[in-house]
Amino acid sequence: MADAARSTDRLEALDITRKLAAICGTPFARFAGPADEVAGRTARWVAVPGGPHAAAEVLRLAAAHDLTVVPRGAGTKIDWGAAPAQVDIMLDTGRLAGVWHEPRGAAVAEIGAGTPLRAVQATLARTNRRLPVDAPSPGATLGGVLAADESGPLRHRHGSPCAQLVGVRYLDADGELVSVGESGTEALGRATPGSGGGRASGRGPAGGAGGDPGRGGGDAILGRGEVPGLDVARLLCGSQGGLGVLVSATMRVHAVPAGRLWVSRPVWTPLEVHDLVRAVLAAGVDPAAVELDLPVPVPLPRRRIPPTHPSVVNRPDHPAVTGRPAAGSLVVLLEGGPADVTERAERLTAVLGAEAIVSHHAPEWWGRYPFAPGDTALRIEVPINDLHAAVYALRDATGGPVPVRGSAGSGTVHAALSGALPPGRVASILTAVRSVLIARRGRCVVVAAPAAVRRAVDLWGELPTLPRLRSAKAHLDPHHRLAPGRLPGGL
Repeated sequence: MADAARSTDRLEALDITRKLAAICGTPFARFAGPADEVAGRTARWVAVPGGPHAAAEVLRLAAAHDLTVVPRGAGTKIDWGAAPAQVDIMLDTGRLAGVWHEPRGAAVAEIGAGTPLRAVQATLARTNRRLPVDAPSPGATLGGVLAADESGPLRHRHGSPCAQLVGVRYLDADGELVSVGESGTEALGRATPGSGGGRASGRGPAGGAGGDPGRGGGDAILGRGEVPGLDVARLLCGSQGGLGVLVSATMRVHAVPAGRLWVSRPVWTPLEVHDLVRAVLAAGVDPAAVELDLPVPVPLPRRRIPPTHPSVVNRPDHPAVTGRPAAGSLVVLLEGGPADVTERAERLTAVLGAEAIVSHHAPEWWGRYPFAPGDTALRIEVPINDLHAAVYALRDATGGPVPVRGSAGSGTVHAALSGALPPGRVASILTAVRSVLIARRGRCVVVAAPAAVRRAVDLWGELPTLPRLRSAKAHLDPHHRLAPGRLPGGL
């Protein structure tokens, strides 16, 4: 009987593979391999559809056979968050990319969800424009960035990537193509006189990969966009493909700034950062980003290096110059016209003091996470006036300094715990930090972690929007076929 059951399973698996090949093309449907994992959970099949209609057929096939589907973009954040309960079909968006409806001077562009963010920026740069999106993950697709609501330094001025949404097209769990907000052509009709309106054509991509559904998905339920249906569009942000498969997004675009300067100052304590950020925000210099880097402090050298030595020239944060270990840097990005940026930089250096320096280039760590593969990566969100308290709480809980990096101007930073810490120790650190943050309207989320830690700890912490998120899942994916278990609460 067992041999007969296995034979039946094999025949069914071969049948599904043939059907996927008929939808996507023979080279683009296969059994999954060891590398086709989602947070440690291996898929059964990989399908690489060539357009939204093919992606819709994949979802319809999954529904007919009661199979689960997890979208994958570039895979840069595929190990973030909780492992799905099951991955039958991994819907790879590698062939689903494109930038449409972006003529010169347009204020929006419709972009395929599978398009690498770098390719989007390169295409827009031809007409001197950009997306004000600078997600740190190298090679990330737009769909993956939106699915994780992943932000970089520019979030300080422009908000999260989901704040740039004008409309989306997505596939629901049954494979129906849904348009909410405005498509690229409709938005262009509103933004640029004389341009054509109407629905976007059927050509386009699909997909997305994951991050923190508790933030993007849960919070989006609370608000309503200025365009009808945009609250639903923003609900997909941070959902890790658990509420729908993104096909395309119509995004606001901006002119590339003519001038950019980075003003940096060494910092030694979180409390000093608090005072400096308040001074920066009160200076009226309109920063595009206010970023903090607090690595583990560098020990003092055994012998003093002369300040004129080539290794420390123009580095006022070096311990050989300051006589004390440098704990990190506060860096402010100024954007605008060249003359205006220069004038604002001069005003800012007067505020930050003699240790501030101005550069035409970002520091090496700019727009990068402080954690490495194998670490337990945390994201802390707290009002900026309480950011120093969060960093001190993290230090107290771990018994020493912890690498912290992120937006001091918006109160969202990331931290790294060693992957060697046992799960019980990580759980106690999270409990201590969250107890401090809850009274300050903050939260601490585990972004990524070794499998043992991921299984043992509460990744999300307290989430007031969980009931609304549960309602959204029940409405949009009642059979739990899309990335089941990836959302908070095991949704």
